[in-house]
Amino acid sequence: MEMSMSFKNDKLVGDFWGGLAAMLVALPSAIAFGVTIYASIGPAYAGLGALAGILGATALGLVAPSLGGTNRLITAPCAPAAAVLSAFAIELVRQDVDPVFIVLMLTALGLVAGLIQLLLGFMGIGSLIKYIPFPVVSGYLTGVGLIIIGSQIPKFLGVFGSQSLWRTLISPESWQWQSPVIGAVTAGVMLGAPLITRVVPAAILGLLAGVATYFGLGYFVDPSMLVLEGNKLIIGPLGGSASSMFEAITGRWREIGELKLSQIGALMGTALTLAVLLSIDTLKTAVVLDALTRSRHDSNRELVAQGLGNVASACAGGMPGAGQMGATLVNLASGGQTRVSGVIEGVLSLVAFLALGAFIAWIPVAALAGILIVVGIRMIDSHSLHLLQSPWTMLDFVVIVVVVAVALAYSLIAASAVGIALAMFLFIREQLTGTLIRNKVEGSARFSKRVRLGHEMELLERRGERTIILELQGSLFFGTKDQLFTSLEPELSQRTYVVLDMRRVQSVDVTAVHLLSQIKDSLVERGAFLVFSGLAHTLPNGRTIAELFSQMELTTASDQVKVFAGLDDAVEWVEDQILGESLLVAAELPPLEIYEMELFQDSKEEALIALVECLERRSVAKDDRVFSAGDAADQLYLIRKGAVRISVPVPGKDFSRHRLTYGRGDFVGGMSFITKAARFSSDATAMEDTELYVLRRESFEMLREQHRRLAFQLIEAIARVLALRLSYADKELLAMQE
Repeated sequence: MEMSMSFKNDKLVGDFWGGLAAMLVALPSAIAFGVTIYASIGPAYAGLGALAGILGATALGLVAPSLGGTNRLITAPCAPAAAVLSAFAIELVRQDVDPVFIVLMLTALGLVAGLIQLLLGFMGIGSLIKYIPFPVVSGYLTGVGLIIIGSQIPKFLGVFGSQSLWRTLISPESWQWQSPVIGAVTAGVMLGAPLITRVVPAAILGLLAGVATYFGLGYFVDPSMLVLEGNKLIIGPLGGSASSMFEAITGRWREIGELKLSQIGALMGTALTLAVLLSIDTLKTAVVLDALTRSRHDSNRELVAQGLGNVASACAGGMPGAGQMGATLVNLASGGQTRVSGVIEGVLSLVAFLALGAFIAWIPVAALAGILIVVGIRMIDSHSLHLLQSPWTMLDFVVIVVVVAVALAYSLIAASAVGIALAMFLFIREQLTGTLIRNKVEGSARFSKRVRLGHEMELLERRGERTIILELQGSLFFGTKDQLFTSLEPELSQRTYVVLDMRRVQSVDVTAVHLLSQIKDSLVERGAFLVFSGLAHTLPNGRTIAELFSQMELTTASDQVKVFAGLDDAVEWVEDQILGESLLVAAELPPLEIYEMELFQDSKEEALIALVECLERRSVAKDDRVFSAGDAADQLYLIRKGAVRISVPVPGKDFSRHRLTYGRGDFVGGMSFITKAARFSSDATAMEDTELYVLRRESFEMLREQHRRLAFQLIEAIARVLALRLSYADKELLAMQE
């Protein structure tokens, strides 16, 4: 009991220090993100933006970890949210929308995005979002990073208001020299701090350096910088008290009734983009955390928790956020163990606001801009340049560039649509460059596991051109239907049996099924057969090809469409049709006498009479064993009637793998009989009621003493048949390699 309590206390201590370190990383960024968004409305709203960042860090920290299932994950305001909300606010400013109404729209946007995340989680979409292609995600992150950098450069240079980046860069007379100095010091310390110490987060050291630089300039160079009221270089008063926080939370909801349903509907596109970006950011962080801690997160549960966190943040007047990579890794490195560390981060964010509200008001805007510029630079995926080194990945790099260009020229909404469209193009391209036909052979080069007699094999070889066997792979959809038709078209007019093995097919769409229906109709008109195998395996979407084919009446509308579990079963059926027999007909035939067997067709009558005296007649019921693996291999089995299936036990499993099937007039155990093997290595089972001649080795030894010529002929006949079987097997292997 004491050990258990100690273990829990150790976890709590680790969670406290992890949550504290995570707060020190997340809070400055949250303030910077909030200022970035609300300063786009006007300089007077910078303080409200800082408050929104703090409230967001608090609400997200309290709600998301409490409901999510991922240990150590820190949820806080993030760069994608800042980029989308800033662009949204700037667009409303250009439309001369009232600032108070813009604040309401930002709140509504965060609320709707949270609700969409909830819906995505409940629908199970969380498992799919993480499969968005890497080039699209890379383009998103790079685009967001560049947008963040572009939005911060005017603040870095001390230009406030709605002036564009280009106009700011070509108007150095509008710069305030204090801002670039403060921003450069902040960014420089943030970049260099990890080289000296990792005890204190680099963002905190950079922020402190920026604040120190600001006050140094104020004391020694420009005393006007020490005035709080009307000072655009700093965030400004927040009103860091419980009553002012309550006012910030409730104030914006007094006029919420002015929002119309049509205005909420206009938010849906931006809200969907924001929800997807936040979800990707969270799940990407969770995947990295899984790899580092050897854990496994629940994507859908995490999305529900993130959605509720963003709803709570919006209701509190905070900005939305996601699982943050930097804060999460700091939490992990600082001793965080459970979800409690995330809750502690949220609590400490609130404490910092209430205790340090007066200090936060003096934080220079340029210092926050310097921090965000570093964050934006780190978001740019420079590793994607490696994609230029190979022609195979050149198009993937093009996708990244296009997504970034669209994000910068238009919006992240348009970039998301273009990215997904290009990802679909890349997928189709990949499918089109692949080979749909894995193997294509004639019936004369591919035989079933049913062992045929010599004259039957000769007949199957002669008539093998009537059969074509195609093993398909990959995806059958509108993009590959032409490849499939091109492969099948030459066969439709000359083959009686077209066999399609589908066991390696990963997906099938309605267009491909329609093409197969046309192929079926063409074969039926000629009296030919379309034969399918391997339709029962489960596809990645959870369905089977058999269900789709049945639904589209491809396999149910004609008797000339046959379906078999495996390719071997399909080929065996085709062989039976060519030979003009089936297992049912064979079962009605009488048992063979010794002189009727092909093995002894050249033997003399008196020799066969002597052989019969050495043979034992045996009857084996259907599904009974003829012999088992491990039995003494001292008997040769001649099949008078029925069929025997040979299977090899799989080590460690409770099933066997089918090797061959021998029928009426054939023999089993010939190789072991000749080589004098000690034990059988396989099982032999009667597939139907079977009649056998059994020749024991001791009886054969006696026969050899009295009828040497007959014994020699018997061994020679067995060896001839075995050699013939090997030659057919070699032919099949060569055909499969072509």
